Amino acid sequence: MALPVDILTTVDHESLEMAAKNYMSQLLYRNPDTSEYLSLSDSKQVLRHQSIMQFVKLPITVKVEINLLLVAVTALALVTRLYGIHFPKAVVFDEVYYGQFLSLYMKQVFFIDESGPPFGHMILALGAYLGGFDGNFVWNRIGAEYPSNVPVWSLRAIPALAGSFCLPLCYLLVVELGYTHFAALGASVLLLMENSLIVQSRFMLLESVLIFFLLLAVLSYLRFHKAHNSSFRWFWLVISGVSCAFGIGVKYMGIFTYFLLLGMAAVHTWQLIGDRTVSNGKVVVQVLARFLALVVIPVILYLGFFYIHLTLLYRSGPHDQIMSSAFQASLEGGLARITQGQPLEVAFGSQVTLRTMSSKPVPCWLHSHKANYPIRYENGRGSSHQQQVTCYPFKDVNNWWIIKDPGRHSLVVNSPPKPVRHGEIIQLLHGMTSRYLNTHDVAAPMSPHSQEVSGYIDFNVSMPAQNLWRVDIVNRESDREIWKTILSEVRLVHVNTSAVLKLSGVSLPEWGFRQLEVVGDKMHKGYQQSGIWNVEEHRYGRSQEQRERELELKSPTHSDFTRNLTFMAKFLELQWKMLTVKNEESEHKYSSSPLEWITMDTNIAYWLHPSSNAQIQLIGNIVTWTIANLALVVYGLLFLTYLLRRRRKIEDIPEDSWEKLVLAGVVCFGGWAVNYLPFFLMEKTLFLYHYLPALTFKILQIPIVVEHLYTHVLRSPAQQRAFAGVILAALCSIYVSYHNLSPLTYGQPALTSNELAALRWRESWDILLRRR
Repeated sequence: MALPVDILTTVDHESLEMAAKNYMSQLLYRNPDTSEYLSLSDSKQVLRHQSIMQFVKLPITVKVEINLLLVAVTALALVTRLYGIHFPKAVVFDEVYYGQFLSLYMKQVFFIDESGPPFGHMILALGAYLGGFDGNFVWNRIGAEYPSNVPVWSLRAIPALAGSFCLPLCYLLVVELGYTHFAALGASVLLLMENSLIVQSRFMLLESVLIFFLLLAVLSYLRFHKAHNSSFRWFWLVISGVSCAFGIGVKYMGIFTYFLLLGMAAVHTWQLIGDRTVSNGKVVVQVLARFLALVVIPVILYLGFFYIHLTLLYRSGPHDQIMSSAFQASLEGGLARITQGQPLEVAFGSQVTLRTMSSKPVPCWLHSHKANYPIRYENGRGSSHQQQVTCYPFKDVNNWWIIKDPGRHSLVVNSPPKPVRHGEIIQLLHGMTSRYLNTHDVAAPMSPHSQEVSGYIDFNVSMPAQNLWRVDIVNRESDREIWKTILSEVRLVHVNTSAVLKLSGVSLPEWGFRQLEVVGDKMHKGYQQSGIWNVEEHRYGRSQEQRERELELKSPTHSDFTRNLTFMAKFLELQWKMLTVKNEESEHKYSSSPLEWITMDTNIAYWLHPSSNAQIQLIGNIVTWTIANLALVVYGLLFLTYLLRRRRKIEDIPEDSWEKLVLAGVVCFGGWAVNYLPFFLMEKTLFLYHYLPALTFKILQIPIVVEHLYTHVLRSPAQQRAFAGVILAALCSIYVSYHNLSPLTYGQPALTSNELAALRWRESWDILLRRR
């Protein structure tokens, strides 16, 4: 509750009055004939000084509102989240994952995280930078001790602060929904003693930061919606849009709450359009303002996150391989060092490596070697027994091919070079074995619906060479476009069969050295990255003889070619890779399904002391989780009952109470639903911490349901007193549960095996017991 404090400024009235009279005496003098004071200025100046005399006699009052409950909640939150966050001084669970990106940020080495945007990593990197972390730590295992050069407190401080400030935000959110300060205090107390939220806030993890921005976005929008005449109204709308962008920038999960907020804004905007008391001009202005704040600003900020990310990470690193050749060439070192100075235009006689544009299963280069397809495969099906052509995921001298003009015998570049253009026919000669790239009406080894691709060998059988390919530049600007190094995306179409050279993505057996299969696909239609290639390394061939050519191919390139992609080109490619390229995920020991989250049938062991039973577990307050589930059910029953009775023109509660209940349901029940139900559709490894945003909104539902029951359902004082007793007993149970689980929340003190066994309240909980 807000407690006003009046601060009165004490004024010495006699001293001020004497000083004012002395000042006035300088402006007035007495006429000796009439004994009257005559003004040296006009009458207005005299009146002005008389008003000064009246003003200085009034007390000056400054009114300040201090919400002591809110201050107390914030202080307790800071204590529970910040106290002792340097313990343990070892890597805790997903810190091993985020720490790797942290080190790359400190060294400004490019990386890509398929699980989310870069803003969350930048927040953690800010803490590391402020703490003086240099990035020199190997994040290779959970439990690894942090050396003295790793500022543990600084790495964990920002998530802990975000988790702490979630509590005052929840308090203000409940008040903004129209409920009492006592209900807001109840929500804060429940969140204060929620063990799972405490654990997630105390380490270098992002869920607490995500929840903070989601709560801030919803609170800011509600303040905007209710503050019709406030000068800060549009400020709150902008803060809401910015917070939505920050939430999505931390984790893509934030988009669920963003859609919920957009839905609320759409309903309110529709109501505004139907309000005839508002002029058409004001409606247009307000609609545009909402669109700018809730759509345009988040999009601009989202782009800004990637702009900063790509600006900071300008060096080549271990994640480059997944990106296109053009993207890699824009980074300092790596491919840029290899391809620096390459000729831009591909010509007849050029020596090239061809890289597939597809990253599935891995990026690779068109490859051949001195090994033939087996005469018969394991299933008895025959092959051409010609030289294998594969896609190899490593740089190798056998990746080099020569672009040959079918009408000439020469394998070197003319002077001046004759560039290859879109639509021209070429032959591809393997540089090290002098076999032509060939395909024919023979089934591919692993993909029998497609054609085999091989290096042609003349066995004097009725199998003539079919080694002519048409160059189809997919991203050309004209039909006379020249094939360019790195820049051009090329489809190679077989002249005889119209099949497209394509990576099937299937690994060959041992006889194919587990390399990836390349096929000729007759059914290839449209733009598919598996059938698109680009020239990555390129040189102009100078040697005609085989031995000299082999030596030339094994020597490095020397020419002058640079490529700088625009920011939007890099952003679009990086965004596409993040959304489409996924690492192969195996079942994790602590993964769980969404159904297990509701009743908390699962937990996660975050850390175990190397010699004692001290450990940190992601386990929630089971009493709070149970009551929150019950509150969801009760709210649903209340809402449906009121809705049906109102349909029958029976109003059990006042209209303002109904609107308040509906809005609370949209925010809390809706916030839980949008942050929980989508996980049933996801095909990724899920963990209990994915449920924490939904859990936060679910806990906010508890005091809202309790206050509504107490105010509108329980009529008699006896019922209300009994209900108050139940609430008190529930709070005591919540505290007992929080206190008992605290050793698993904070990692200390270390418990005995018997004490740990006593805390295994569910058979499915995996609490670790060290055998002595």
